[in-house]
Amino acid sequence: MKHSMAVAVLLLLSASSRAAQQYSASGVVLQVDQAHKSLVVSCQAIPGFMNAMAMPFDVRFPKELDGVIAGATVEFTLVVGQKSSYAEHIHLRRYDSVEQDPLTARRLKLLSEISHPASAAVKTLEVGQTVPNFTLTDQDNREVSFAQFAGKVVAINFIYTSCALPNFCFRSSNNFGVVQRRFKEQMGRDLVLLTVTFDPLRDQPDVLARYARTWKASPRTWRFLTGSVSAVQRVSNLFGVDYFPDEGLMNHSLHTAIIDRHGKLVANLEGNQFTADQLTDLVQIVLNPKSGGQGSNQQHLARNRGLERVSGK
Repeated sequence: MKHSMAVAVLLLLSASSRAAQQYSASGVVLQVDQAHKSLVVSCQAIPGFMNAMAMPFDVRFPKELDGVIAGATVEFTLVVGQKSSYAEHIHLRRYDSVEQDPLTARRLKLLSEISHPASAAVKTLEVGQTVPNFTLTDQDNREVSFAQFAGKVVAINFIYTSCALPNFCFRSSNNFGVVQRRFKEQMGRDLVLLTVTFDPLRDQPDVLARYARTWKASPRTWRFLTGSVSAVQRVSNLFGVDYFPDEGLMNHSLHTAIIDRHGKLVANLEGNQFTADQLTDLVQIVLNPKSGGQGSNQQHLARNRGLERVSGK
């Protein structure tokens, strides 16, 4: 009897060693494919399992992907078995600024609307909507219209040059610096970067030109834009950016938007919790949209960031 129990325990232990392993994972969504029950995520490192990288994951149930869009930050459980793996319990992680509690955030939104009542009527774009044309002035004092970049991927972020916090405007600009270096060959031809100041009274073209030189930005491929207060506010509202002067500085939110070659908003990343690598992974997906089946984009990413497939089929 005791021998039988010992054998049973050994069998259970052996089965448990072969059981699927579960890992807590998080990252920025690059692509969602409801039809194939899959998504691509630029993941943070999972200690003891994998380094930070972009990977496609299958899910078992389409409902797991409800509300999940490109640019969203997600947390999920990665289940890894001997022959199959999949993502489950996918949750959207909302951006919560350490410096900005909910009360301050509501105050910022309200003050922004009160200070710019005319532009408050401009609705924030939803993912998939076409970005309307707008015209601002770049660091070389040239008029720049969004429409002139038709057929190219456009990334837009928002800063002001006097920002004193390294994890806000400086980090946003640094992210674009990484994008500029990674896509050096595509810059200008396929990809354009636009950085819009929300402090146009102080950030005139000459100020932006000095700031642009800090990042070794080419005026042809990375435009730093300013304009009238109303024009800047309209563009900011299109992408959900709120800001308000506060004792010589600016209290503001953070947004980075990616627009495809057809002028449609693909992603609007809020906050500063994503890495430069995650942003470049997202840009890569938009530059090389899926055209020849599910594997084409994965192979392209693999050459750039060591992509591996995690499949649950």
